Amino acid sequence: MEQNEKKKMLLHACCAPCSSHCLTVLCEEFEVHILYYNPNITEPAEYEKRVAELYRFTEEAPFAKGVSVIPGRYDPQEFYEIAKGLEDVPERGERCYKCYELRLRETARYAKEHGYDIFTTTLSISPHKNAAWINEIGERLSDEYGVDYLYSDFKKKDGYKHSIELSKEYHLYRQDFCGCEYSRR
Repeated sequence: MEQNEKKKMLLHACCAPCSSHCLTVLCEEFEVHILYYNPNITEPAEYEKRVAELYRFTEEAPFAKGVSVIPGRYDPQEFYEIAKGLEDVPERGERCYKCYELRLRETARYAKEHGYDIFTTTLSISPHKNAAWINEIGERLSDEYGVDYLYSDFKKKDGYKHSIELSKEYHLYRQDFCGCEYSRR
């Protein structure tokens, strides 16, 4: 790889607001491609609204020019299978851990299959998500798939605050739940 050539990164994204700050940071250093894979979003209309907003945002934000959005498969049954028996577990519990793993596993698999140098996720920008768990899963999957993982806690250094500011600037749809029917309760 030439010195001035950027590494090719696959960024798992859950939505445009969470992607906003992450892209301001990552596009400086990487050639970023977004994988939108979120079977936890159990309502098709909500799923479509979020992916459409992600496309719009990456087209409008100057720092995201050239970022491609890859729509992953959408099958909520994948989420229901990993959540089985955990329906009543409180938010930030074992169901969430398994959901992080489901989405990161698909990201690592896709990264390996399509020749990416590194992968990460926007999930750590949320104050409701456990960055230590996310990074633990990312490290394990990096070893398993042989693709580097970028440790992150994007909410640090006012990252979450910046995502809110960017959401206002770009008039982004900010949902008030992760997407699964259990978090909506």
